Amino acid sequence: MNYREVSGDREFVARLGHGEDWREEIESLAADEDVDAAWFVAMGAVQDATVWYYDQSELEYREVEFDEPLEVASCVGNVSWLDGDRFAHTHAVLSRKSGQTLAGHLDAATVFAGELYMRTFEEELKRDHDEPTDLDLWL
Repeated sequence: MNYREVSGDREFVARLGHGEDWREEIESLAADEDVDAAWFVAMGAVQDATVWYYDQSELEYREVEFDEPLEVASCVGNVSWLDGDRFAHTHAVLSRKSGQTLAGHLDAATVFAGELYMRTFEEELKRDHDEPTDLDLWL
């Protein structure tokens, strides 16, 4: 296990912009406020979504697109550095009008309405390639 203690005292609440990209809104807040590392939770609704599932045997992401309105029942993630850019690693549980849920790595989604809480860390987090998983994980 790789771990370290982190501290931070900056907290933000934000309303995501209608018609904007969900993940890009989080990354924009991080850039505007010079946040190098954070943890966030969010909820709301999206007009569509692109969700990734990581195939552990093939070591690659599989993309699934949903062109329909969805509730964001739960969204959790973190902000760190990846290839020189701030990256919002975002996972979400999405709900259809039938109540059926979909979940995975939220790559993109068009915001209908969204509310975000973010807590920053003073320590910078960077991602680097992890050989066994072929993923970019925290150093």
